[in-house]
Amino acid sequence: MSLSLYCSKAQRVRHFEPLEAGKVGIYLCGPTVQSEPHVGHLRSALVYDQLRRWLTTMGLDVTLVRNVTDIDDKVLANAIDKGEAWWALAYRMELEFNRNYQLLRIAPPTYEPRATASIPEMLELIERLITAGYAYAAEDGSGDVYFAASKWADYGELTNQKIDDMAAADDSDPRGKRDARDFALWKGHKAGEPPTAAWQTRFGLGRPGWHIECSAMSTKYLGSQFDIHGGGLDLRFPHHENELAQSRAAGDAFANYWLHNGLVNVAGQKMSKSLGNSIFARDLFAAGSAMAVRYYLGSAHYRSVLDYHDGVLDEAQAALDRITGFVKRATRSVAQTRFEPKLDFGDLAGIGVANVLPPDFVAALNDDLAVPAAMAAVHEAVRAGNIALEAGQLDSVAASLTATRAMLSVLGIDPLASAWSEGNQAASAEHAALDSLVQALIAERNAARAARDFARADAIRDQLAAAGLVLADGATQTHWSVNG
Repeated sequence: MSLSLYCSKAQRVRHFEPLEAGKVGIYLCGPTVQSEPHVGHLRSALVYDQLRRWLTTMGLDVTLVRNVTDIDDKVLANAIDKGEAWWALAYRMELEFNRNYQLLRIAPPTYEPRATASIPEMLELIERLITAGYAYAAEDGSGDVYFAASKWADYGELTNQKIDDMAAADDSDPRGKRDARDFALWKGHKAGEPPTAAWQTRFGLGRPGWHIECSAMSTKYLGSQFDIHGGGLDLRFPHHENELAQSRAAGDAFANYWLHNGLVNVAGQKMSKSLGNSIFARDLFAAGSAMAVRYYLGSAHYRSVLDYHDGVLDEAQAALDRITGFVKRATRSVAQTRFEPKLDFGDLAGIGVANVLPPDFVAALNDDLAVPAAMAAVHEAVRAGNIALEAGQLDSVAASLTATRAMLSVLGIDPLASAWSEGNQAASAEHAALDSLVQALIAERNAARAARDFARADAIRDQLAAAGLVLADGATQTHWSVNG
């Protein structure tokens, strides 16, 4: 394999080699379902969808596990504020996340475990840590259990920190800790918390800490060592650092590569609840089409900061319109000719698609998933295809169309893929309404041409062109499309 990825732990780009030939196991930290999804959640999920698509394109069998944190301090607090059961809030938000993933055509994970379904595995992991001397039960009767951070010599290896430079862990009551930097593996049940949010253990009633959840779920489904652990940069510390420490201390080799996607800025500022500048998923889909949102979220390099500003989805839509316009015109031009592509692009790229991808596109994605450079290859193929269309060179049109659709299939933005053409009733209704108006003008233009009123016919063509629409006269009918 020629794929290289930036490993956050190694702090360098590393050649990617799966642990088992032909297979890749990925664990992705999914959402804590405490409230509705925002742009950062969607960006992270999309980044790993792009990675998964590329690995699949290269012929690898990918197992992607993306968890749901359905029990957590914030879940309980938000449920109290809203006056509903914590499990009802968690499930309602889980459905909302999945609805938005589906809108973006993010492929479902191979498995999506909820934290509450792996409590036995978490407790077993805690027992291993206690036996190994890296964890202890608090002596204050709270029922808390802590990881003894100072006892693990490699603590801080993921983020290249020394324990003496780290702040105190703030995930539990500090009274039962032996060291301020120790973090909670298990949290004893507290007064006021719902009885349904507690499990009986030898430590007493309680619930898991956040970090132990992902260590238990990742190894439960992917084994004690797996290929890739991914998530947002904001999870690198303390969440991923603590995952790595407790997993290795328990004897698991854990993740071979660590990937972290960049965060989102809003008009140049870091997006945060305190600044009141959060962009929620509903804001994105209200401002643009689902495909434009996917194009925008996936347009920057995954490790870079993605900036949101007014008009960014309009820019994405304009780029998509140029691509879609070419794909549709080219498809009509080569239809039922010897140049018509026979390849089944599908909704998730496969080996057949890989064989027709331009070398520049392949090189870009193999270079740490450099999507901006890959998109440049898409736009170059569209430019060459439009030139071929103008010249009537159907063989070149077909070649550009094949390359373009293959690349779009990998990126998940092929406008002709069934994933985008099915279930989009609103877009279909808008298109039908526009088509009705345009067809009336086309009929009027055809009548003017038949009457040799070429001035009127040209005026109609110019009117449509001014609105961003282009006409293509065929042997039996005239087609229209958005100007590419």
